Amino acid sequence: MTPDYPDWAMVELDKMGITDVSDFQDILYGPIADRKAGLRRDDLVEILLDARSINLLEIDPWIRGRLISSHKSSLEIIDSEGRFRALAREVIVEIRLITHTRPPYIDDEELMTFERSEARRRNEIQEQVEKRASNSHENHQWG
Repeated sequence: MTPDYPDWAMVELDKMGITDVSDFQDILYGPIADRKAGLRRDDLVEILLDARSINLLEIDPWIRGRLISSHKSSLEIIDSEGRFRALAREVIVEIRLITHTRPPYIDDEELMTFERSEARRRNEIQEQVEKRASNSHENHQWG
């Protein structure tokens, strides 16, 4: 592990049990098909918030932590103090990648397994909802 990570990142890597991140780094040069870059789940990041969106006397404009998920309009992180935060993309000025802690998406077997099981679970929930709706009086169609 490179010793030039910020102290908060070293603490987070220790909590995650990660001692070497060299296999997870971006590949920015070479053939296009071999390049791998971009934010990933569990990345350690520093996020700069737009100063106009916060009270600078009360809130540090830099949020540091581990990226939990990325959505169309927000990012979710666990900050360096262990708090869950959902940040609107509209107030984010800059995201600095400190380090990746997982392989690229296509190579991440654990993440692929999770997503397959999550898709199955969501399908089962949708089927249950549809079944309950078909047994109720709320599914009448008018017209």
